[in-house]
Amino acid sequence: MTRPLSFNLFEMNTVGHISHGMWRAPGNTRSRYTDLDFWTDEARLLEEGLFDAVFLADVLGAYDGYRDGPETALREAVQIPNNDPLLVIPAMAAVTTRLGFVATFSTTYEPPFPFARRASTLDHLTKGRFGWNVVTSYLPNAARNFGLADELSHAERYARADEYLDVLYQLWEGSWADDAVRRDADRGVYSDPDRVRRIDHDGTYFRVAGPHLSEPSAQRTPVIYQAGSSPAGRAFAAKHAEAVFVGGSSLGDFAASIADIKGLAERNGRGPDAVRTLGSAVLIAGRTRSEAERRAAEYETLASAEGYLAHAGGGSGIDLAAYPPETPMSDVLASIGAGRDASTAARYAPGSTVGDALRAVTRFDRGPFFAMGTGDDIADAIDGWVRDTGIDGFNLRQFTTPGTVENFVEYVVPALQERGLYRTAYEPGTLRERLFGEGVARLPAAHPGAAHRRPATP
Repeated sequence: MTRPLSFNLFEMNTVGHISHGMWRAPGNTRSRYTDLDFWTDEARLLEEGLFDAVFLADVLGAYDGYRDGPETALREAVQIPNNDPLLVIPAMAAVTTRLGFVATFSTTYEPPFPFARRASTLDHLTKGRFGWNVVTSYLPNAARNFGLADELSHAERYARADEYLDVLYQLWEGSWADDAVRRDADRGVYSDPDRVRRIDHDGTYFRVAGPHLSEPSAQRTPVIYQAGSSPAGRAFAAKHAEAVFVGGSSLGDFAASIADIKGLAERNGRGPDAVRTLGSAVLIAGRTRSEAERRAAEYETLASAEGYLAHAGGGSGIDLAAYPPETPMSDVLASIGAGRDASTAARYAPGSTVGDALRAVTRFDRGPFFAMGTGDDIADAIDGWVRDTGIDGFNLRQFTTPGTVENFVEYVVPALQERGLYRTAYEPGTLRERLFGEGVARLPAAHPGAAHRRPATP
């Protein structure tokens, strides 16, 4: 390997992110998410553990598809209440020097001009440690929160996102020349007006005059992260993304997705190494395997089926929680007229009960990137995943805060370091340089955003 694996903590400015019911666990501090100390303590711990970044997810609406309302999501703390992910980054940056920060922001509901300034501000304040996870949003409630009757179509969301990024590249890369900022006290010139220009973008979705309000930051364009499994999502990632979250139900699926994304990037003229690939990892570590198993058993006991059903928007469309656990699923399917629907019936094993189905909903060991045991057990598993798929890194799923990170740093990191899979010290430079090598602080020339770049005056 030319570079260590990337490890980010999968986080959200909320009580319950994706491990529903865990906020009740003894020692879990998730209810402190509204305290600034919660975030600064976490940032220090992540930097001590040499993480690449904290990856902050976000949603702009409530999960209200289950039982036709948000009540379950509210009761179970399914990503509500939640706060703005961007606003905790400056505090975390103030107590660290190397940790990166990747925040989710949607291209669908807010215009690009103010976000351009927010992103530049964060890249300035973090000294080049900011990344942006590009999303197009998917919750119907989010659309209604911004005055729409329903979501935009999938195709329109991606068309809008493509133009959104084009506007941002013009602002970040092209509005200010490299030598626009003079800081010439003798002549009384801070910025040379001849080296700052408007962009005068007039497109299908946006009209933006410019110029960009922020002077160039260390990276100019933050590192672009993206996740999209549809053909449109993959095409978007191959064009724009520098780090892509891939999915699959098996190692073979992941290997194929990774090969596809890298192949698409190469066909876009960027090269296969222009994109780093990431997956979601569920790692339950202990000093001994039995300790890890006891921890996993506790997580299983606390997991909330109702929370997972609310997050899935109802999933199969069957309100499983309305039936006694011992009810045969065949009786449930028959009672709602789904017994003859082969695709629905196939989801449930013959002879299974409602209780079996609810336990399946809360399982966290279904994906290929699940490992439990000692640090050596988990490091061996990760080593195999990398060999079998070619993946570049992982987002670590949390069960408890700070327990999940503490266990990973204490038990797994040393074992990964022994195998040469994890850094022993931070690489110098920006977040982009950490991912792609020293000297690559800005978008590479083959990236479409670089086409807007203006050189300094000879």
